[in-house]
Amino acid sequence: MGNEEERSAPTVSRRSFVLRAVIGVFTSLGALVMAVPFLRVVFNAAPLRKAEWAEAANISILPEGQPKDVKFEAHSVDAYLRQMKLRSVWVIKHSPEIFSVFSPICPHLGCYYKWDPSTQHFECPCHGSVFTITGKVIGGPAPRPLDTLPYKVQGGKLFVKWERFQVGIPQKVRV
Repeated sequence: MGNEEERSAPTVSRRSFVLRAVIGVFTSLGALVMAVPFLRVVFNAAPLRKAEWAEAANISILPEGQPKDVKFEAHSVDAYLRQMKLRSVWVIKHSPEIFSVFSPICPHLGCYYKWDPSTQHFECPCHGSVFTITGKVIGGPAPRPLDTLPYKVQGGKLFVKWERFQVGIPQKVRV
Protein backbone atom coordinates (compact mmCIF):
# COMPACT_ATOMS: atom_id res chain seq x y z
CA MET A 1 0.00 0.00 0.00
CA GLY A 2 2.80 2.43 0.84
CA ASN A 3 4.37 2.01 -2.61
CA GLU A 4 1.10 2.74 -4.41
CA GLU A 5 0.64 6.07 -2.53
CA GLU A 6 4.13 7.17 -3.42
CA ARG A 7 3.57 6.36 -7.10
CA SER A 8 0.24 8.19 -7.28
CA ALA A 9 1.54 11.41 -5.63
CA PRO A 10 1.88 14.10 -8.26
CA THR A 11 5.39 15.06 -9.13
CA VAL A 12 6.36 18.65 -9.79
CA SER A 13 8.72 19.19 -12.65
CA ARG A 14 11.45 21.75 -12.44
CA ARG A 15 9.79 23.74 -15.25
CA SER A 16 6.40 23.98 -13.47
CA PHE A 17 8.10 24.90 -10.17
CA VAL A 18 10.02 27.76 -11.80
CA LEU A 19 6.89 28.89 -13.66
CA ARG A 20 4.88 28.97 -10.42
CA ALA A 21 7.65 30.85 -8.62
CA VAL A 22 7.88 33.47 -11.40
CA ILE A 23 4.09 33.92 -11.44
CA GLY A 24 4.10 34.27 -7.62
CA VAL A 25 6.84 36.91 -7.71
CA PHE A 26 5.11 38.98 -10.41
CA THR A 27 1.73 38.66 -8.68
CA SER A 28 3.28 39.87 -5.42
CA LEU A 29 4.97 42.80 -7.16
CA GLY A 30 1.71 43.76 -8.86
CA ALA A 31 -0.17 43.64 -5.55
CA LEU A 32 2.50 45.77 -3.90
CA VAL A 33 2.37 48.39 -6.66
CA MET A 34 -1.41 48.56 -6.38
CA ALA A 35 -1.23 48.80 -2.56
CA VAL A 36 1.18 51.77 -2.45
CA PRO A 37 -1.50 54.49 -2.88
CA PHE A 38 -3.68 52.80 -0.26
CA LEU A 39 -0.78 52.49 2.19
CA ARG A 40 0.17 56.14 1.60
CA VAL A 41 -3.36 57.22 2.57
CA VAL A 42 -3.41 54.98 5.64
CA PHE A 43 -0.03 56.05 7.02
CA ASN A 44 -0.37 59.74 6.08
CA ALA A 45 -4.01 60.11 7.06
CA ALA A 46 -3.46 63.27 9.09
CA PRO A 47 -0.06 64.71 8.29
CA LEU A 48 0.90 67.99 9.86
CA ARG A 49 0.42 70.62 7.24
CA LYS A 50 3.40 72.80 6.56
CA ALA A 51 2.57 76.37 7.48
CA GLU A 52 3.58 79.03 4.98
CA TRP A 53 4.40 82.68 5.58
CA ALA A 54 1.60 85.02 4.53
CA GLU A 55 1.74 88.80 4.35
CA ALA A 56 -0.64 90.03 7.04
CA ALA A 57 -0.19 93.79 7.29
CA ASN A 58 1.95 96.82 6.66
CA ILE A 59 3.47 97.55 10.09
CA SER A 60 3.06 101.32 9.67
CA ILE A 61 -0.76 101.04 9.93
CA LEU A 62 -0.72 99.02 13.16
CA PRO A 63 -1.34 101.08 16.32
CA GLU A 64 1.25 100.67 19.05
CA GLY A 65 0.09 99.00 22.26
CA GLN A 66 -3.47 98.25 21.08
CA PRO A 67 -4.81 94.96 19.68
CA LYS A 68 -5.79 95.07 16.03
CA ASP A 69 -7.89 92.43 14.27
CA VAL A 70 -5.91 91.82 11.07
CA LYS A 71 -7.42 89.94 8.15
CA PHE A 72 -5.26 88.53 5.35
CA GLU A 73 -5.26 85.85 2.68
CA ALA A 74 -3.20 82.71 3.17
CA HIS A 75 -2.66 79.54 1.15
CA SER A 76 -4.62 76.53 2.37
CA VAL A 77 -3.74 72.98 1.31
CA ASP A 78 -6.24 70.19 1.86
CA ALA A 79 -5.22 66.93 0.19
CA TYR A 80 -4.59 68.05 -3.41
CA LEU A 81 -6.81 71.14 -3.22
CA ARG A 82 -4.80 74.35 -2.85
CA GLN A 83 -6.72 77.59 -2.36
CA MET A 84 -6.54 81.03 -0.78
CA LYS A 85 -8.49 81.51 2.47
CA LEU A 86 -9.26 84.63 4.44
CA ARG A 87 -7.58 84.40 7.86
CA SER A 88 -7.76 86.62 10.92
CA VAL A 89 -5.28 87.22 13.75
CA TRP A 90 -5.00 89.62 16.67
CA VAL A 91 -1.80 91.69 16.44
CA ILE A 92 -0.32 93.89 19.16
CA LYS A 93 2.58 96.10 18.11
CA HIS A 94 5.00 96.63 21.00
CA SER A 95 7.70 98.32 18.90
CA PRO A 96 8.54 98.50 15.18
CA GLU A 97 10.08 95.00 15.37
CA ILE A 98 8.33 93.31 18.34
CA PHE A 99 4.77 92.03 18.08
CA SER A 100 2.38 89.62 19.74
CA VAL A 101 0.33 87.65 17.20
CA PHE A 102 -2.57 85.61 18.59
CA SER A 103 -4.78 83.08 16.89
CA PRO A 104 -8.38 84.38 17.04
CA ILE A 105 -9.61 80.96 18.21
CA CYS A 106 -10.36 80.49 21.91
CA PRO A 107 -8.37 77.55 23.31
CA HIS A 108 -11.42 76.38 25.28
CA LEU A 109 -13.78 75.15 22.55
CA GLY A 110 -12.79 77.04 19.40
CA CYS A 111 -15.07 80.09 19.41
CA TYR A 112 -13.76 83.40 18.06
CA TYR A 113 -13.05 85.89 20.85
CA LYS A 114 -13.03 89.71 20.61
CA TRP A 115 -11.14 92.60 22.21
CA ASP A 116 -13.25 94.72 24.55
CA PRO A 117 -11.71 98.23 24.71
CA SER A 118 -13.83 99.16 27.75
CA THR A 119 -12.44 96.33 29.92
CA GLN A 120 -9.06 96.10 28.11
CA HIS A 121 -9.47 92.30 27.84
CA PHE A 122 -9.98 89.67 25.18
CA GLU A 123 -13.37 88.06 25.87
CA CYS A 124 -14.91 84.90 24.45
CA PRO A 125 -18.69 85.21 24.03
CA CYS A 126 -19.33 81.45 24.08
CA HIS A 127 -18.32 80.37 27.58
CA GLY A 128 -16.99 83.51 29.23
CA SER A 129 -13.23 83.02 29.05
CA VAL A 130 -11.33 86.28 29.65
CA PHE A 131 -7.71 86.99 28.71
CA THR A 132 -5.28 89.86 29.36
CA ILE A 133 -3.64 91.80 26.53
CA THR A 134 -0.69 89.40 26.91
CA GLY A 135 -2.97 86.37 26.39
CA LYS A 136 -2.99 85.15 30.00
CA VAL A 137 -6.25 83.53 31.21
CA ILE A 138 -7.89 85.54 34.00
CA GLY A 139 -11.38 84.06 33.93
CA GLY A 140 -13.56 81.33 32.51
CA PRO A 141 -12.92 77.72 31.50
CA ALA A 142 -10.06 78.21 29.00
CA PRO A 143 -7.38 75.56 29.76
CA ARG A 144 -4.40 77.62 28.52
CA PRO A 145 -3.41 81.13 27.41
CA LEU A 146 -4.21 82.43 23.93
CA ASP A 147 -2.26 80.63 21.20
CA THR A 148 0.55 82.69 19.69
CA LEU A 149 1.52 82.40 16.04
CA PRO A 150 4.99 82.72 14.47
CA TYR A 151 5.69 86.02 12.76
CA LYS A 152 8.49 87.89 11.05
CA VAL A 153 8.97 91.48 9.94
CA GLN A 154 10.45 92.01 6.51
CA GLY A 155 10.50 95.13 4.35
CA GLY A 156 8.07 97.01 6.59
CA LYS A 157 5.52 94.19 6.43
CA LEU A 158 4.33 91.69 9.01
CA PHE A 159 4.30 88.05 7.87
CA VAL A 160 2.44 85.37 9.84
CA LYS A 161 2.37 81.57 9.72
CA TRP A 162 -1.26 80.48 10.13
CA GLU A 163 -1.61 77.43 12.38
CA ARG A 164 -4.48 75.74 14.22
CA PHE A 165 -4.20 74.14 17.61
CA GLN A 166 -6.23 71.50 19.39
CA VAL A 167 -8.82 73.08 21.69
CA GLY A 168 -9.91 72.01 25.15
CA ILE A 169 -6.54 70.75 26.38
CA PRO A 170 -3.87 72.46 28.51
CA GLN A 171 -1.06 71.83 25.96
CA LYS A 172 -0.61 73.74 22.72
CA VAL A 173 -0.78 70.95 20.12
CA ARG A 174 -0.82 71.71 16.39
CA VAL A 175 -3.50 70.08 14.23
